[in-house]
Amino acid sequence: MEDKDLMEKELLIIKGVCDLYLHGTIESTSQDVHTTFKDALNESLNIQNKIYNLMAEKGWYKTENVEQTKIDTVKQKFASKQ
Repeated sequence: MEDKDLMEKELLIIKGVCDLYLHGTIESTSQDVHTTFKDALNESLNIQNKIYNLMAEKGWYKTENVEQTKIDTVKQKFASKQ
């Protein structure tokens, strides 16, 4: 398995972990549990960011710029629903 494939899998796993910690934070019933989940979420988000940055540096996580007209169209669509 290539490094790119491993990094993609790691990124998917850490995103799933972040999702679990987010829900744990939201649903916690005590301050201690809330703080524990929140701290774990923040640590996981930092790990996710490091993986993303490494992949982006290597050109393995490509993003594309969106035209301003498309952004404006979406803004108008949601503004009209408020």
